[in-house]
Amino acid sequence: MSESATLRRGFRVKLEMTSGVPVYRQIIDAVLGGIASGTLRAGDQLPTVRQLAVDLSINPNTVVRAYRELEIRGILSTQQGTGTFITDQKVKTDEMEKQRRIAQLVRELLARAGSEGITLQDVLQHLEELKEEQSATGTNDGGARRTRRT
Repeated sequence: MSESATLRRGFRVKLEMTSGVPVYRQIIDAVLGGIASGTLRAGDQLPTVRQLAVDLSINPNTVVRAYRELEIRGILSTQQGTGTFITDQKVKTDEMEKQRRIAQLVRELLARAGSEGITLQDVLQHLEELKEEQSATGTNDGGARRTRRT
């Protein structure tokens, strides 16, 4: 089961309720990902706590927790009466946060692969092939720009 809400300029928060990742963390990751990708920029207004909670069918306290953590990091600024906005603070990823995010992505990948009948061995084999291709071509984009093999 998943829930999603569209924010400004087509930016979307999509929650995976069965991923095992806390919902507030998924909101934080979605906002940070939007900033990193350029979809969200300094000055962009986020939905109100109440509106995002309704859109995602979650408890407003969950949104408050995510917004509060992003405020503590300096990523968001809430102005009473006007809303919550993205600041011009650059997103800094420390090593521990990077490792947490990698672990989360790997768990999600394996869960989705497993639901498609793809084994861990299949995934590892494909990753090894990508690594060899990168070594041969000198790229490090994870195959994102490649065309799909048929």
